[in-house]
Parts: sequence; structure tokens; C-alpha cells
Amino acid sequence: MNDQADVRSTPSDFANLNRRSFLKTGLGGAIFLGTVSATAGLSGCSSAPAGRVSAVGTRMDASYEFRFLTPDDIQLFGALLPAIIGPGLPEQPQARRMAIAGTIERIDAGIHNFGPANQKELRRLFDLLNFGLTRVTIARVWSNWPKVTTEEADAFLERWRTSGIGLFNNGYIALTKISNVAFYGYEDFWHLSGYPGPPQWAVDALPQFQNV
Repeated sequence: MNDQADVRSTPSDFANLNRRSFLKTGLGGAIFLGTVSATAGLSGCSSAPAGRVSAVGTRMDASYEFRFLTPDDIQLFGALLPAIIGPGLPEQPQARRMAIAGTIERIDAGIHNFGPANQKELRRLFDLLNFGLTRVTIARVWSNWPKVTTEEADAFLERWRTSGIGLFNNGYIALTKISNVAFYGYEDFWHLSGYPGPPQWAVDALPQFQNV
């Protein structure tokens, strides 16, 4: 499920996303997600951020500290990103794993800067997808995320994209939007979306570019 064609992402897009709600589900959807989140918590699913993750086997930056994503969330995006980004990911296995790991870190950093309302909605969405019962019955994903193939992840995303249920449509949009912004908004991948990078005058004038 490669959304590369309609993405023109820059690093500022995460800030723009914070100004609107990801899951405009209405009262029924909010109650449903809240129930799932509470049930997942009672069933032992932790919502505690992953903190620092070993680079061994994950290709994560061992100095990076996750402040929103849980270990289950990291596995979720590890399964979904190859389907969402598709051919934009490097083909060489090690470079591919590092690109996925870096994108997951940027997803975490971006969500950490979201407002509480969006963070709450995303936590509920991730709990729905990580909780075994709802992963199977609603997402129709039978395996744990680390065992899900790219083809299975793509089929899941397509079901939610084309579903007649708005909750699933908005969940699809949330997952793909934050993933695409985190991937294509990274300098090394700007060229894949056709974004040439900030103009030189902005690089020279704006303080956020001075310490890059």
C-alpha cells in the first residue's frame, strides 16, 4: 500500500498534523476505542513508552529514547512500513532495516510533539491493533505483528482503506500519514517524493538549520 505518489512531505508536516484530529470517529467510535484501550490495559498490554532499545537486531539508535511508542507499537510499524512505503525503502537488507528503524524513531518523535488529544486517539488506535482479540476480529490479522508478511500487512491496509466504516478509514489515514511524513520528510528521502529540500535562503536564515 504505497502512498508515495500523493506525498509531498517536509519536516514541518508533523507540526501541521498536530493541528487537527486524526480520528474524527464520533461518539460511537470514541466509546469503542476507549473500551478497547481499557480492555487491552486490563489484559496486560503496556502503554509505557519503550525507552531506549538495543541496536542489536533492531538497527535502532541505542541513544534514542522512545517517549510514546511501546515495544508493541514498534513491532506494529515494523510490519506496516514495508507495505506503506513499498519500493521507497532501500533494497539492500541492512540499509532497509536501518531505514525502517529510523522511520519508527521519527514517528515516535513526531507523536511526542502532538497535542494530548491526538496522542490519546493514536494510543487507542495502536491498542486496538496490538490487542490480540481486536487484531484478529477487526483488523483480520491472524499472526502477531512480527510474523505478519508484507502481503498480509498490505491486505489489512487495503481492507481499512476501502471499508464502509469510517473508523477504519480514519485509522488507515492515520497510520499511512504519520508513516509517510516520517519517511519522506527525512532529508535522505526527500528526492523520492520530488521535494528538493528547503531553499538555500531558508537554510542560511532559519535557526533550525544551523546545527544540522
